[in-house]
Amino acid sequence: MEIIYEPHIHGEIESLIERIYPPRVCIDNDSSRECTVVKIDSANRHGILLEMVQVLTDLDLVISKSYISSDGGWLMDVFHVTDQDGNKLTDVGLVHYIQQALCESRSSNKEISSDIELTSCNEPPRVVNLAIELTTTDKHGMFSEISAVLLGLGFNVTSATAWTHNDRVACIIHLEDANKLGPINAERLAQVQAQLQNVVKARDGKNGEDDRVRLRLRSFGGGRNQTERRLHQMMYADGDYERLRACHGEKGCEGTNVSVGRYEVKGYWVVNVRSRDRPKLFFDTVCVLTDMQYEVFHAAISSNGSMADQVLGFFT
Repeated sequence: MEIIYEPHIHGEIESLIERIYPPRVCIDNDSSRECTVVKIDSANRHGILLEMVQVLTDLDLVISKSYISSDGGWLMDVFHVTDQDGNKLTDVGLVHYIQQALCESRSSNKEISSDIELTSCNEPPRVVNLAIELTTTDKHGMFSEISAVLLGLGFNVTSATAWTHNDRVACIIHLEDANKLGPINAERLAQVQAQLQNVVKARDGKNGEDDRVRLRLRSFGGGRNQTERRLHQMMYADGDYERLRACHGEKGCEGTNVSVGRYEVKGYWVVNVRSRDRPKLFFDTVCVLTDMQYEVFHAAISSNGSMADQVLGFFT
């Protein structure tokens, strides 16, 4: 009988290289007349590219060009960024904040997957920030019924974000107790979950068993882009892409063309994406590849007018 032991690396050991060689961040306003060039040189690990892109998108910065390259355990990223008005970043406080945030993103755990699940709570929760996650069929009037249920149970909706795709909807609804401040006990949360499950099943009939209502207690601040990051994960877990045909630039694909090829000599894959440019396009692309557990080791993105081109190399 063959016994195989999986290797285990303690988190402190895994981050040792990053602590010995902290990232170097250079924000250059002299190299280009049109934009600010942000250069980052750091130790490489899975998910680090997404963390860097998220820092920039959290600040609503526009990434017009980017070059990503890695060699072994090291990563070099270059981002050409402007503010929403197309201006360079000249505010000293903002520049300092970006430098600090890019360095801290390596040392702090901001992954949404570390949130506390309701099912793991045996005692009244200590976290006040409650969010309901719902993935279901996109149908007219669903949010009206959900809002009515929450109001009837004595909750206020502080914020809500929803995405729809291929007749599916994923939403995150942040709540607070309308009657008192402070933590919400697990018994009330279980009641909310049961009521919402009944709403979904009643509307979807026989298909209701396939839908999911999840309650999560968040241990982080819950910023806008962290919410969008979680929505990416929810849509991917729901498999909304399985109902989408391949797009090769035909009419109805809104000018989007995606091709994937393998470079046999080096043993990696390359994905080419040409689409209409929009805010957070690169962030969305990196989210998808990260969720699929692909390691992006080089990339080049650029925008020209209303169109954007992205070329990313990754290992499976």
